[in-house]
Amino acid sequence: MQTPKVSVVVPCYNQAQYLDESLASICNQTYTNWECVIVNDGSPDNTEEIAQKWEAKDPRFNYLSKENGGVSSARNLGIEKSTGEYILTLDADDKYEVTFMEKAVEILQNNSEVSIVSSWGMFFTEAKKLQVFKTNAKSIADFLFHNGVNMGSSLFRKSCWEKVGKYDGDSRNGYEDWEFYLRVTALGWKVHIIEEVLFFYRQHIVSRRREMNRIDNENKKYIYMQNKAIYVAHYEELVDRLLTVSDLEKKEINKFKETIDYKVGNIILKPLRSIKWFFIKFFTDNQFLKYFYEGNKDKFC
Repeated sequence: MQTPKVSVVVPCYNQAQYLDESLASICNQTYTNWECVIVNDGSPDNTEEIAQKWEAKDPRFNYLSKENGGVSSARNLGIEKSTGEYILTLDADDKYEVTFMEKAVEILQNNSEVSIVSSWGMFFTEAKKLQVFKTNAKSIADFLFHNGVNMGSSLFRKSCWEKVGKYDGDSRNGYEDWEFYLRVTALGWKVHIIEEVLFFYRQHIVSRRREMNRIDNENKKYIYMQNKAIYVAHYEELVDRLLTVSDLEKKEINKFKETIDYKVGNIILKPLRSIKWFFIKFFTDNQFLKYFYEGNKDKFC
């Protein structure tokens, strides 16, 4: 069987302490027809030293350096300079299980309608492995309102990257993967998730992912506004989503009203509300006081 070349693109910014481990996970892959493009995104640490060490060790590693511009611009540069038919993205602090590339390439080779292959993953720290995260994304329906792949851990066809116009260089705070997958699947391409833990995501005490969560609505609004045509084309799904969210909010409110805290608070406040409305009625029933009340309503309510 033909073995197409895979270009692994690794953007690096201030993560030199993890780079050896990440690059080792590529070097140890059971699939051997690959190149690895390491892109130093203006990192102030010793990324260059480590990258050049790997470049000297194995000719399949190639090192590039650029001014800091963010992960999207670093990935775009790496892909532009790559020579492979397939692209594999890897952040400098994460790693793959050694069979991921072999299994993912086989899926792309045997399924022409599939453009993106990912897998289940696991969060980990220096000390231990944490929880497993699973996804089952298949099509654009899984990317309209969230990233169906969860992380930017995927192998995809370079031709898809070219057709959608690369990664969005203005995409904010880690949502570049979601926005990219959204545009790819909007063209009709499918996604395949390998139901095995083949990717490992390093969990930091303060991580970029947590910062993403902090400004989640702002990030989502950016994606929605940048891709209006896609959401107009899927207007029915948008309406269904809004109604579902509204229904969930109502259920949460009703659930809260059944709690002891709410019921006790309601009992305590009920007499105070009665006093408030008594005085309001008293003042509004008196024509003179009504005039006075209307002019000072904000002081009584």
